[in-house]
Amino acid sequence: MPRRKKQSRISQVARILAAIILIPLASFIGLAALGSVIPVNTAWEEPEEGVTIYLADNGVHLDIVFPVEAAGVEWRPLFQPTDIADPRWYDAGWVMIGAGDRGIYTTAKDWADLKPGVALDSMVSGDRVMHVQWVTRPHAWTAAELRLTKAQYRRLFAAARETFALQENGSAQRLGVDGYFGSDAFYEGKGPFNLVQTCNQWVAERLRIAGVETSLWSPFSVGLPWRYRDPGAP
Repeated sequence: MPRRKKQSRISQVARILAAIILIPLASFIGLAALGSVIPVNTAWEEPEEGVTIYLADNGVHLDIVFPVEAAGVEWRPLFQPTDIADPRWYDAGWVMIGAGDRGIYTTAKDWADLKPGVALDSMVSGDRVMHVQWVTRPHAWTAAELRLTKAQYRRLFAAARETFALQENGSAQRLGVDGYFGSDAFYEGKGPFNLVQTCNQWVAERLRIAGVETSLWSPFSVGLPWRYRDPGAP
């Protein structure tokens, strides 16, 4: 009889722990799904002519791929050729920009390096940093393509630029860590990183500020590219 009572208590504790973990997780996923289908800027229509940008998706993380120079604005003044290991990439025609958590970006070169404590901290009280990679032929591997008017693109450019911590000379402040490749670097960002303000929500918010139709809240990468054309589609 005592053994049965002990087993019953263990089962009860296990059910409580499971509920503590699963109920908030299920709620978060449900809210994310709802936020991804609720549109903002519903009056937006993609222009027939304009500036083309892309959304890159590695299955977890979204980036915006910008032309280095378009609509009277340019990314090169923010970044130095010496910021990247191979300065030849500085002549590329496109730059891929995304937000992330400082702990994850600076301690994990791949998912196998990610420590549970770093991941947990990023969910609650992370610190935003920016990742910049110079690329060519973005349409070959990106998840979505869309055109913006020149005015919309300039707003998008300004909204993305605003999240970089700039030095007195106007250039972005590079972090003292190596990039993943010879073509990328990390920079100081502004703002928080957490379960609400994720890397993917950073993309959604920049598009919203630009006036483009986007998702109300898209913490996961799957919640945004479906709104736009496949790369190369008319």
